[in-house]
Amino acid sequence: MTTLVSAQDDEQEQGLSLMERGAQMLMEGLMREMEPAMDGLQDMAEEFGPALREFTSQMGPALRNLLEEVEDWSVYHPPELLENGDIIIRRKTPQELESEPDADNQIDI
Repeated sequence: MTTLVSAQDDEQEQGLSLMERGAQMLMEGLMREMEPAMDGLQDMAEEFGPALREFTSQMGPALRNLLEEVEDWSVYHPPELLENGDIIIRRKTPQELESEPDADNQIDI
């Protein structure tokens, strides 16, 4: 009887190590497959990093001022990009605001 219990313990330990080895092989395979994509992301970050930093330094103060001035973003439509490259944010009309469902009166399902 002790031999049977000992054999079952060995099988469980071996099964666990096989599972661990299988998981390890899966992760290694995924890493090999993802390596080119990760390298591409790193290259892209190196390429766009300086431009993003410059954009942030130039536009950061303007965006901060805009956020401070607008009290309630729900009274505006989403920004629109015009053909000439301008971005506009239209204020909703009183009729549009009245026709919107009130978030306080909605029921979560």
